[in-house]
Amino acid sequence: MGIIIKKVSSKQELKTFIRFNYELYKNNPYSVPDLYDDMLNTFSQKKNAAFEFCEADYFLAYKDGKVAGRVAAIINHRANETWNKKEVRFGWIDFIDDMEVSSALLKQVEEWGKERGMEAMVGPLGFTDLDAEGMLIEGYDQLSTMSTIYNYPYYPVHMEKLGFEKEADWVEFKLMVPDKLPDKFVRISEIILQKYNLKIKKLKRKEIKEKNYGQKIFDLINEAYAPLYGFSKMTQGQINQYIKMYLPLIDLRMVSLVENEQGELVAVGISMPSLSKALQKAKGRMLPFGWYHLLKALFIKKPKILDLLLVGVKPEYQSKGVNALLFYDLVPIYQQMGFEYGESNPELEVNKKVQAQWSAFESVQHKRRRAFRKSF
Repeated sequence: MGIIIKKVSSKQELKTFIRFNYELYKNNPYSVPDLYDDMLNTFSQKKNAAFEFCEADYFLAYKDGKVAGRVAAIINHRANETWNKKEVRFGWIDFIDDMEVSSALLKQVEEWGKERGMEAMVGPLGFTDLDAEGMLIEGYDQLSTMSTIYNYPYYPVHMEKLGFEKEADWVEFKLMVPDKLPDKFVRISEIILQKYNLKIKKLKRKEIKEKNYGQKIFDLINEAYAPLYGFSKMTQGQINQYIKMYLPLIDLRMVSLVENEQGELVAVGISMPSLSKALQKAKGRMLPFGWYHLLKALFIKKPKILDLLLVGVKPEYQSKGVNALLFYDLVPIYQQMGFEYGESNPELEVNKKVQAQWSAFESVQHKRRRAFRKSF
């Protein structure tokens, strides 16, 4: 019997689609499962604001009557218009180590894209930049983070055998929290504050809504991330969704804002305790006890690891050392909270401005991930 590809068309099939990843990586010590309910919302046209400008279908591969792989086929029309592309994305791709399975899944995405006028496919990418993206190609022995993809080493081997080529690489860093900020770093930060008439602001919970700081933060991210690979500007619907989803969970001590003398937001850094171990214990479920593991990691007994979720600097303030101010503020807080090291989010390998900010800390690049491309 050959490979059968089936489009997801029922709630039960969507459940199978989501849970295939959990089963494939069930005993893997480095993979971090997504929360099942979060995935349901991500794949829902009614609940995911990205469907304002995206279309998608999800497919399962069966071999000998058993699920052997999955893939999402996505067109982000907003990104295609921004970058003048005709590309279909493949995302949430998982498969057993069988070339027939991976080939059939990607062939399905190709045919789906061709039917809609696309000329190439790229991935793994999600609906937008705030979804996990990039296939792991280095760092298989490193614990994943809640916002990144973990995959087995055979995945990129399949991609290359199927004729896919490198489109873009991201790198990730492990950053040690120093016992003391270097004197030179402190002096430079204080000079930058004075030179550009800047101030560091700590956010209060009531200000997120009352003074519209949630909106200000995502407006800044839209501006700062605009030149980055594959980025499409967040709509107001997306911004509202992210403010509601993420900001209530953030410990505001771990958020740093920089404003100019007019009170305009020019830089933001958002971090949080790593939820990787908690999510592993939750096994993708909030109930019956998954909520406890997450609550404990966030508010009770914090892990020794932190995740650097977002760092954004207004374009006209980039290359002026302003991003150093974020860590001038945050590192002493990390020390007080007992963190030992942080994990950076994926950064494009060509984004040397971002990577330069880690030079003040003991750091090591420990992961690399790749977006692959194939023209039709």
